Amino acid sequence: MVEGAAHEGGRRGAGVNALLQAASLDSSSRRSALFPHATDAEWNDWRWQMRHSVRDGEALAKVLLLTDEERAGCEQTKSIFRLGISPYYLSLIDPAHPFCPVRMQAIPARAEARVSEGELVDPLGEDKHRPVEAIVHKYPDRVLFLALDTCSVYCRHCTRRRITKGGEAELGKSAMTEGLAYIRAHSEVRDVLISGGDPLLLSDERLEELLKALRAVPHVEIIRIGSRIPVCLPMRVTDALGQMLRTYAPLYVVTHFNHPKEVTADARAACERLVDHGVPVENQAVLMRRVNSSARIIKELNHRCLQMRVRPYYLHQMDVAQGCEHLRTPIAEGIRIVEALRGHTSGLAVPHLAVDLPGGGGKVTLQPEYVLERKETQTIFRNYRGESYVYPEPEETDCSCPYDAVWTSAR
Repeated sequence: MVEGAAHEGGRRGAGVNALLQAASLDSSSRRSALFPHATDAEWNDWRWQMRHSVRDGEALAKVLLLTDEERAGCEQTKSIFRLGISPYYLSLIDPAHPFCPVRMQAIPARAEARVSEGELVDPLGEDKHRPVEAIVHKYPDRVLFLALDTCSVYCRHCTRRRITKGGEAELGKSAMTEGLAYIRAHSEVRDVLISGGDPLLLSDERLEELLKALRAVPHVEIIRIGSRIPVCLPMRVTDALGQMLRTYAPLYVVTHFNHPKEVTADARAACERLVDHGVPVENQAVLMRRVNSSARIIKELNHRCLQMRVRPYYLHQMDVAQGCEHLRTPIAEGIRIVEALRGHTSGLAVPHLAVDLPGGGGKVTLQPEYVLERKETQTIFRNYRGESYVYPEPEETDCSCPYDAVWTSAR
């Protein structure tokens, strides 16, 4: 039983006791225990889901037996960062286990209220590269377009909590206009990542207004949408949304599954609906201590992603956002996980291990060291089994490409 259940159970009522008894049941059964009066039509309406989200510790305690750590976390973080859990994502929580990976991502712990040494308000150094409200321009040829400050679930590991805490970056008409004008004026921008907040919480009409304007900019080649909607609110991904997104190809959705428990039938249907409509989907997982800090978990997650045609792209070392120290893993652990994957599963299931350098240094990728020795005539490697192999270096080393001048001059 969850810590504190003995003295809290009487106050929480029969509904919470039913949740405990249903701990081993599937999410459909827990849905019935949590929202017994919700019809299928209501449950599958993303707007109903948003209206019935749990948004504070008091409401959460009515449907879930909280641990002492969680109760303290809800109280101590309420002035720091939003709490919000969609009914769908709430139904995935194991009500009897405090280390449920969905639970740990959605419910604040006491440790989240503590700022540790080295943690930053703006861990990726975005604000110093924010020429206008909606734009972060940190890399030469691509920008981040902040569409809104709202999410369907406020992940406790959020790196952009200074924005998603509310009140800072909600995109109004003027901010959108200003952001689009900036992109039009910067011909070096070929790639736009729309994020926030979660852009797929915009209505189809408002999202299309933004996409249509971006696609009209001649130098914008690629549009990406960063969204956790397929994970936390899959009913938002409708056929109409998929069809609309396909209109603005090449467009990619970058989503954020962190644990195989999140890959439900509903989530899979949402991802496959996007892919079926011609919208490629990639996954960026965040490595979190005691949530998914295991090669076995990451391998299962990536296999499940591939089965629903979602490409595992990044495994992120957690950013040094304030309040996230308790979830961060040592750098060496991520390298160990990648080494345990490489050679033991298909390359498609091995993501890039990425560290976004604190303060705005940008992403770097890490991998195990496979080079044992470099010589002038050969390089000696080890493979994933630890065996040594020699690769002979070529005698000729001129790597210039003579035809490139012809190719580029003809364009």
